[in-house]
Amino acid sequence: VIKSEARRAWKLGSGVDEDETDLPAPSKMFAIALVPLLSNKDADIARAASEAFAFGISMHPSLSEKSFKRLFNTFIDSYATFRQDKTSHILEAAIPAPLPEAPKPKKKALKLDIGTVKKKPLKKKSGSMMASLTTTKSKTKKKTTKSSSVAFVPKKKERTIDQAQLAAQFSTTSVDVKKEGEKDTDEKISSRTGVFSVLTALTRSADMKIEISMLKLLVGFLMAYGLADVNSAVRDLASNILRDTVASKSSKDAMDFLLPLLEDTLKDGKADKSCLGDLPTDKVLEDTDAADDRKEGVVVALGSAAIHLRDVEDVDKINETFKMLIAALSTPSESVQSSVALCLAKLMKKGNMKEQTEALLEEQMNECLHGKSLAARRGAAYGISAIVKGSGVASLKKFSVVTQLEEACASGTASTKEGALFAIELLSARLGLLFEPYVIVLLPSLLKSFSDNSDHVRSAARSSVGLIMGKLSGHGVKLLVPAVLAGLEEDDWRTKQASIHMLGSMSQCAPKQLASCLPSIVPKLSDAFTDTHPKVKSSAASSLEEISKVIRNPEISEIASTLLKALTDPSNGTVIALESLIETEFLHAIDAASLSLIVPVIHRGLRDRVATTKRYGALIAGNICTMINDPKDFVPYLPILMPDLQGVLLDPIPDCRSIAAKALGSLTRSLGEATFPDLRHWLIDTLKSESGTSVERSGAAQGLTEVIVAGGTNLVNEVMEEEILPLIEHPKAGAREGVLWVLTFLPSSLGQSFAPLIDTSFPALIHGLSDENESVRDVAMRAGRVTIRSHGKANVDKILPSVEDGLTNGDYRIRAASLNLLGDLLATLGGTKVSTGNVDTQDDIRQAERAQAQIALVLGSETRKRVFSALYIRRSDTAAVVRSCAVQVWKSVVSVTPRILKEILDVLVGQIVSALASGHPDHTQVAGRCLGDIVSKLGDTVLPEIMPVLRDALYRGDKHTRLGACVGLTEVIACSTKEQISKYINILVKVVQDALCDDDDEVRSMAASCFQNLYTTVGNKAFDEIVPSLLVMMEGNSGDEDERKRAINGITGILSIRSKDLLPYLIPRLVKKPMTRNQAAALGSICTVTGGSIHVYFTNIISSLLTELTSLFGEDLDEEEKAKEDAFRQCFRSLSASVEEIGVYPLICDIASKFGSDKEGARFECCWMMQVIVEERKEKNDWYEHIPIMLRELIHRLNDDSRLVLKSANTALAVLSKHVPAEELVEHVEFIRNLIASMVSESRYRKGGVGDGEFLLPGFNMKKGLDPLLPIYQRGILYGDAPIREVSATGLGELMIVTSTKFLAGPFIIKVTGPLLRIVGDRNPSAVKIAIIKTLGLILSKGGPALRAFVPQFQTTFLKALSDPSRQVRVEAISAFSLLMPLSTRLDPLIKELVSTSLGNGAVSSLDSAAGLIAIQTATLEALAIVLKYGGKKAKLPESIPSALDAGKEMLFHEDDGVRTGASKVVGAACALMDASIANEVASELISADSPEPEERHGKCCMCRFMLESAGKNIDSDIVDTLAKAVKGFMIDENSEVRQAACVAAGAVLGSGHNEKHLKLLQQNILKCLDPKESLELLKSMAKGLSIAAEMNSSFFRSKGTQPLLDAALKNSMTGQQRVQLAFNNFLWLALDVKSGEDGLKRYTDEAMFENSKKMASLFSKVLVRIKDV
Repeated sequence: VIKSEARRAWKLGSGVDEDETDLPAPSKMFAIALVPLLSNKDADIARAASEAFAFGISMHPSLSEKSFKRLFNTFIDSYATFRQDKTSHILEAAIPAPLPEAPKPKKKALKLDIGTVKKKPLKKKSGSMMASLTTTKSKTKKKTTKSSSVAFVPKKKERTIDQAQLAAQFSTTSVDVKKEGEKDTDEKISSRTGVFSVLTALTRSADMKIEISMLKLLVGFLMAYGLADVNSAVRDLASNILRDTVASKSSKDAMDFLLPLLEDTLKDGKADKSCLGDLPTDKVLEDTDAADDRKEGVVVALGSAAIHLRDVEDVDKINETFKMLIAALSTPSESVQSSVALCLAKLMKKGNMKEQTEALLEEQMNECLHGKSLAARRGAAYGISAIVKGSGVASLKKFSVVTQLEEACASGTASTKEGALFAIELLSARLGLLFEPYVIVLLPSLLKSFSDNSDHVRSAARSSVGLIMGKLSGHGVKLLVPAVLAGLEEDDWRTKQASIHMLGSMSQCAPKQLASCLPSIVPKLSDAFTDTHPKVKSSAASSLEEISKVIRNPEISEIASTLLKALTDPSNGTVIALESLIETEFLHAIDAASLSLIVPVIHRGLRDRVATTKRYGALIAGNICTMINDPKDFVPYLPILMPDLQGVLLDPIPDCRSIAAKALGSLTRSLGEATFPDLRHWLIDTLKSESGTSVERSGAAQGLTEVIVAGGTNLVNEVMEEEILPLIEHPKAGAREGVLWVLTFLPSSLGQSFAPLIDTSFPALIHGLSDENESVRDVAMRAGRVTIRSHGKANVDKILPSVEDGLTNGDYRIRAASLNLLGDLLATLGGTKVSTGNVDTQDDIRQAERAQAQIALVLGSETRKRVFSALYIRRSDTAAVVRSCAVQVWKSVVSVTPRILKEILDVLVGQIVSALASGHPDHTQVAGRCLGDIVSKLGDTVLPEIMPVLRDALYRGDKHTRLGACVGLTEVIACSTKEQISKYINILVKVVQDALCDDDDEVRSMAASCFQNLYTTVGNKAFDEIVPSLLVMMEGNSGDEDERKRAINGITGILSIRSKDLLPYLIPRLVKKPMTRNQAAALGSICTVTGGSIHVYFTNIISSLLTELTSLFGEDLDEEEKAKEDAFRQCFRSLSASVEEIGVYPLICDIASKFGSDKEGARFECCWMMQVIVEERKEKNDWYEHIPIMLRELIHRLNDDSRLVLKSANTALAVLSKHVPAEELVEHVEFIRNLIASMVSESRYRKGGVGDGEFLLPGFNMKKGLDPLLPIYQRGILYGDAPIREVSATGLGELMIVTSTKFLAGPFIIKVTGPLLRIVGDRNPSAVKIAIIKTLGLILSKGGPALRAFVPQFQTTFLKALSDPSRQVRVEAISAFSLLMPLSTRLDPLIKELVSTSLGNGAVSSLDSAAGLIAIQTATLEALAIVLKYGGKKAKLPESIPSALDAGKEMLFHEDDGVRTGASKVVGAACALMDASIANEVASELISADSPEPEERHGKCCMCRFMLESAGKNIDSDIVDTLAKAVKGFMIDENSEVRQAACVAAGAVLGSGHNEKHLKLLQQNILKCLDPKESLELLKSMAKGLSIAAEMNSSFFRSKGTQPLLDAALKNSMTGQQRVQLAFNNFLWLALDVKSGEDGLKRYTDEAMFENSKKMASLFSKVLVRIKDV
């Protein structure tokens, strides 16, 4: 109204119509009147004055400059230059407030803020790291709210830092700060505010146009004075004016002026005084705070300008502005950086900034983590938050921002971690709830930062966490709790303390949401009191106090201090707290927060060692559900309490177990079984656990009982039938015991509801009474007694049948326990107790009388008789413990036994007969004993009733009944006197005889015992009455086979006990010739029961059986004769199987004595009998010591003339080898070898034998002839000791010698070869190796192509043998190579290996000495010669043969004669395989070489010999002549070894084919060497040479020129030196061709002198013709 009236008055005063909308312009003197009003105390007047002033300037543009200056001067006049000291913006960041030890509940904390610029006057906060940059010390205290108490309250600095030094480090100007100046007042502030009100109105006026000059003045004034004003409200007005000015003056000229000016100011914070014109500049502030304030205002202005920039046209300006703002981030001012970040976030949405997001983030991340200064890192963190805010939260994941920050927190320098924490703090502040999911990820790293060594990192972590907590939502609290709790597990106390404070502060952030998390928070805080660091404990106490404020239950609030005391000091406060809880009367429901304090106390109580404390805890845990409004609030605490309750449930103290079990039942009843899905399974598993104790199973059973009872009767029935009772058959004793513990507690818990379960549970209980585990039996007895005491009288009809069944159970434990239970039941019914001592006193008898009467009333007459009869029968039980229990129970309820027996006799006899006929051995025996006991007690009274019953049972009953009758008769006879038996002797004899002839073996056996008792009682009368009639029946000719069979059964039964008395009468009758089939059958039956005595009659029995079998051998038998033969054979089998150990040797010896029979059938049957003995006694080893006898006879039969005997012997040996362990038979391998050798030798040289010719043993030369002995030899070769191996290998070779190749080929030879090849490589003595290699040679000679697969193994074996220390092993290996060559196909590797070894390059592991090397080289050269001779043509590589030749040539002149000889053989064999030219060249080369040394001459002689022997046909005649001449010279060499070698070589020269010429050349020297006066070795060498000549050319010595040589040889054969004689005898055998006949002798005698002819004829007839071969 005032305004409208004033406007109307103004229009009227100016002469303008009231209807005009525009006001007339004021006077040009308007400023004089309005300036004082600008600072009026009335805000409305001041505002109206400022609007009027602005209107006046707009109406008089020409006065604008003057008006502006007036305003500016007015501002400057009231400008204050004294600035209150602000806390250093760098120091506050460098030394942030640390975490408090414990936030006090009543202490107010500072509210957190991020310091963002707002349009309202800024209120600086101190919560963030650098908030103090713009905060003065003299500011009034900030108001705090209750919710702000969660902040981290600054406390005393943790360390002292040189603040001046740090301030200097980050200082941006060197201008000194004025300490004195004009102080500010309210009037001055009002004046400056009024000026800025006018400017604000002008900048917001659309009509006001400001020229560039005025704009320059305005902006310069604002930046020099306004933005640096000491009052924050004035600075805010100046910043707004500058922002609006820049935003409204967006022309190109204006921007060209403004942007450089703003950029310069943004760089250094200084004002450009040139823009002020003639305005005063002496008050322009140039300190650091003023510079920061200017930068902040410039940033706001730039942001305002940037908002109005266009995306496309102003891209360059946007980029330039952005760079300018980014550069400003390094300003060490929190407010500047916050303002820059606000602008950057807006600018990110302009132009192409989003395309540069990745590069910008990378740049800022690098600066944030690796910046050199604190301000740079803090500013970069602001930059990251602004870029993410502007580009969207998705950039966090897209550019891995969070990942980089997490990695930086985990590793790196302190500055890197600090920068990362800055970024996390500002991202949370900038993004708010959007950053909450990433906080969960980063929290572990944040908490870990609290334990960093650097104060700066820890301080940054505190600031970050404080701000994050202030920003969390209720859902975030729930997500954050697990991560915070994980921080409590860290080792560093600072991390723990930080986590604890976070938990405490959460109670204020979101108490409702926190309630669901308290179950996991409070226990962790309680555990923190056990920490060693006092600050951790202190923080935990404070956090618990904060949480206790959430409690709403008034009763719990009253005792909250007691509960907290129990948590902080559990050893002293737990019991008090539990007692307080028990004593408290709850009128209100317990809420979730209350539970968070109660449950840890219960938890500690349940874990206490004191039983009382555990009982309190279990009692409260069970009842607490009844006091909760919503039982579901208790569910989160079950994971904490259930393990404790389960532990108390297994406590050794019964009371604790009982209360814990009831607590589980109460919880199940309140919360439902579905809340505890694993409880019942755990209880059952504990019941079944074998590792637990009986006490633990008892507790589990009690707990299970309460749990299922809480679920109702249906659940009880279901669990018992499906899960518990089936466990009574469990194989583990613990499970069975657990079932019985359940049956112990369930009757009392269920009460009368247990009655339906008695029928199913009591049999299981009875079953447990027989358990092999004593603990199970004890629990079963306890359960039974509990059931009987609680339900015995009311349910006797259900309990009694199970107990009665237990009395007849096959397990004596069940019978004993059932008797105890029966005693308890009868005592319960009779109102007495079972006595364990002497019950013969009068009081006990009277008590038994009363009990007996009471039992009769309760049970009734029939039931009483039945029970008492069963009880009396148990007095004769087979187990002593059962008998003892039965006696005790009987005496407790029976006063006079005879009287009761008479009362129950009919029922008792009926039960006895039933037991006798039950077929159960124990029942039958017990009934028989009981019957005997009755007879002994009642005598003649009972016999008349019993005898007819037993007789009828024997004749009319089944097998079991007959057996029972025999048992009864046995006991009756044993317990009766002779006089009593005599009265019934006629009946007894007939009954016993019939029983002895029964078809059932058991009946006959018991009848035999009955006969023995009868014989003992009445003497020979029993024998005389029964045996004769049985013999008559057996020999009767009536043809009644059944009668004869029954007679045999009877005799057999008597023989089983009285064999010595009866056998002398029986055997002669049974073996009387000719034997019949019935005799054989009877004899077989008798043998089964007389094994210990029948061996005395073996001579007669074996002879008779063998005679009968022989008579049937080879005949064409009819059906009757076949049956007869089968009877004889079955008789012998029975005899062999039944005879005891004492009779085995006589049996084998009797059979062995018959092997020499000249009857084929007898020998055949003897082999069969040996086979039967092995088959029938294979399970016994009592005949093993007689195996040599069996082997001797059976092996000798392998040379039998009869093919059938051979097969029978082979079969018997096969059975023997099959059923006797190989390790047992291998002990006889040498015996077997000697047997075979002896037998072969005898066969060779007996009359008509083959002598030294080939002999094949008939028993081996048949299909599978060697199979019986092969396993024995294989076992000996593979597993025997050295002697056994040698014998086995040699014996196996001998077997192969006497076996035809036909029966060795195929699988057999392969089966033999493998073990030999495997064992030869082991460390065996040389004798074993020799035997094996010899046998392998035999295998090669007889195996043929079937052994091709083994060629590599053979080759390797023989090569290795060449290096053996034993010469004989090497010799055998060399010989074996000649046998291997026909099968070998790849000889090149072998030749290469032999060449290498012969040159000394191969492995010589066996012999390391020089002599050993020479021996190996010699053997290798010999083997190489053999390989070349027999297989050289198979060599495929061109270098193989030449390499062997080179090796021979190299070793030809070796110092050892053996090596030289071997090398010569190699040279000869190699030349034989090569072209004639090469052979000529080699011979010429070697013979022409100088040979000054004897070794070289010896080598040449050897070379000549073997070259001519092997390759003589390939050598030219002139070369042979040269060799002959050389040999001639060597024959007269001074060295004896050379002469001997030359003599041998001379024979090769003579045999080479150029006979006459060479004979003339060498004859004189040969005859000289044949002089008997020469040395023995020379003569032997000459004889050997002549033999070689004869072998090479069989017709050579038929020529006339050789006569002198034969005469000289004849002369030497007549000398007294045996070795010389043998050598020349061999020569003459070859020269005269004795093998072909006497033609050679005739030719000689025709030409020789008479005397020589006579001598030659004598030698020929006496010696030469006897030589088989040479």
